[in-house]
Amino acid sequence: MYQADINQAHSFLRDLISRVISTQGLEWLDQKVTLLSGEAAQAKDLYLSFSAAPRFVGKAKLELTEQDLQKAESIRAGFNPSNWTAAQAARTILILSVQHQNPEVYLQTIEKLFNTADMGELVALYAALPLIPHPEQFKKRAAEGVRTNMGDVFEAVALNNPYPADHMEEDAWNQMVLKTLFVGKPIYRIYGIEKRVNPKLARMLSDYAHERWAAGRTVSPELWRSVGPYLDDALLQDIKKLFAQPNELEREAAALACTQSTFAPAQELLNEYATLKERVSRGEITWDLIGNRLLQMN
Repeated sequence: MYQADINQAHSFLRDLISRVISTQGLEWLDQKVTLLSGEAAQAKDLYLSFSAAPRFVGKAKLELTEQDLQKAESIRAGFNPSNWTAAQAARTILILSVQHQNPEVYLQTIEKLFNTADMGELVALYAALPLIPHPEQFKKRAAEGVRTNMGDVFEAVALNNPYPADHMEEDAWNQMVLKTLFVGKPIYRIYGIEKRVNPKLARMLSDYAHERWAAGRTVSPELWRSVGPYLDDALLQDIKKLFAQPNELEREAAALACTQSTFAPAQELLNEYATLKERVSRGEITWDLIGNRLLQMN
């Protein structure tokens, strides 16, 4: 269900790379693809070429058009390489080129890459998870990426990456959302955030908000995006607190949270803030808009 078309992904990434690297760099990549896709290929051929990729193709940022973004989405829902570099794309092409008929052998091959990778290589590997063969085998690896202390690596797992929403276990997903807030990254860039809401996460986020408030700290309005669908008497007290805040974004978040809820008292509360309710209905207040405004303010 979530397996990308490997040939399409390979062709698409090669086209993107060809726009930003030299002829020599592209020739090097094509040679390595031929080598890795052959029956005589060995694991060391992948490891050596994977490590050497930046030296031959460089680290220029890919240049995507709106049409490219649509193509990426058609290859794999949620796939968005807007922030990828040529080296990152080349490394993805290399791991897509390795023979993968045997899932166990393929897993062992890619796991060894993870175990020996530097930060740049880890970024490429984690961002490539939604494209590679047998993606369901890498759930534990993705969960490990959530626990990393390397900011760029965590972003590669958590942001603009459809793999967690489609494959990650619930506890790992919940930890990822909570950590995204903890490290101050934008929640709206977590792909599939709505489809993975769950009551345990809603409670965790409320508890986190209470800890922040008790310490005299602020809480990101984006936190309530995964709370709204599970409002009850207890959680509604948090929303009432938001409505009482002078910060407009917090009041907007409160209105959105109530809109997400089927809890009658939440709807009654929202009716008390008719202007905000109307703005939500007109599409003037959305979670993505709140996330963008927060990013611009920081």
